[in-house]
Amino acid sequence: MDTDSALGGEPVRQFSVFLHNRAGTLLGLVRLLNDADVQVIALSVQDSVDVTVVRMLVTDPDTVDTLFMERGIPFGGCEVVVVELDYGANDLSKCLSALLTAETNIHFVYPLLSRPEGKAALALHLEDSDFGMSVLRSNGFRLLTQSDITR
Repeated sequence: MDTDSALGGEPVRQFSVFLHNRAGTLLGLVRLLNDADVQVIALSVQDSVDVTVVRMLVTDPDTVDTLFMERGIPFGGCEVVVVELDYGANDLSKCLSALLTAETNIHFVYPLLSRPEGKAALALHLEDSDFGMSVLRSNGFRLLTQSDITR
């Protein structure tokens, strides 16, 4: 099944950016995006001694793609499943239980900073996105597309 057709819209694209582990580099990245009229709507930082990996969802992935390439910023990208949690933390257990019951591995997960409707949401990178989306939908969860989380 095509992820685009499974969602009914464009999948959410995540960027993984590789930054030097120095004070102010994350701020510089966020300001660069803000200056290009792009907002960071989800963020996860994995730090090590030499490098920091920043995973992020943004309001305009195409602009970010171009900006990073033009500036020579090392990055990678992938699609993630974004699931809405109607009842916030109360739905977290239900979401994780559904994925566990289906024996679907979660590679990483992080929350969105904000949503227009004010509901909580999680970005999930799953072992098998199409299967995970099917499991979550069958358990009553709403999956979000890029247009759902963009301006």
